Amino acid sequence: MTETTMQRAEPPSRHAFRHFETIETGWADNDMYGHVNNAAYYRFFDTAVNRFLIEADVLEPETSSVIGLVVETGCRFFAPVSFPDRLDLGIAVSRLGNSSIRYELAVFKQGQEIAAAAGFFIHVYVDAATHRPVPVPDDMRAVIREQLMIPAAS
Repeated sequence: MTETTMQRAEPPSRHAFRHFETIETGWADNDMYGHVNNAAYYRFFDTAVNRFLIEADVLEPETSSVIGLVVETGCRFFAPVSFPDRLDLGIAVSRLGNSSIRYELAVFKQGQEIAAAAGFFIHVYVDAATHRPVPVPDDMRAVIREQLMIPAAS
């Protein structure tokens, strides 16, 4: 597909997400162009999801026997953010598999209804010791279904 035939995705709005975590940008997040560098967005995504899981009491990073490893990720950028912006990270889950979860994420400047960036990442859940895939733990599955799942289209 050529650039002239490729359609630009529209940024999502807040209503597409089930939960929000607040992230503050840091001085070191800005690059020489005066905006948050693209690599920082992946850190924001990871921080928001893991903070949610920890606060929901379904993940304890240092002692959990099952952990999620990111196996695929992507991000589209719509508008710049920069330090000292405060950001709301929207989180939703579009797929809950046997051993994987696809998280849909978006970065919103506080007070903005349309995302500055939107992306996804996929966690595959593994045994912390062997790194072999295991089913998503039942307590985590229940929290995801109740608090993050996007309702299936009818």
